[in-house]
Amino acid sequence: MSLSFYWYPKCGTCRKAKKWLEDHNKSVNEIHIVEHPPSKEELKSLQEKSGIELKKFFNTSGQKYRELGLKDKLPHMKEEEMREILASDGMLIKRPITTDGKSVTVGFKEEQFQEVWL
Repeated sequence: MSLSFYWYPKCGTCRKAKKWLEDHNKSVNEIHIVEHPPSKEELKSLQEKSGIELKKFFNTSGQKYRELGLKDKLPHMKEEEMREILASDGMLIKRPITTDGKSVTVGFKEEQFQEVWL
């Protein structure tokens, strides 16, 4: 079974996650998160399957996040507004996002990958 792997090729964390998946013989369908960011509907589905609160989907260390002043705005936003912002620019999304259609991981922590993807 192939995993959908939303990533940014220049991102070191994404490259580590991809290597981990390849080392564990996982086939991945690479989706460039900037060229093809997930839609609002996809984000809603990913978030529901992940069980993670939506604000954890934001790349809080990204330049775009700081430029838009999202640190101060997020606490006052509705989820629909958050999804709209995330879908508008893949650089705002924490990466990689990995899913098999049932499970979802956001970011890369080796322990989490072992638990979910092995």
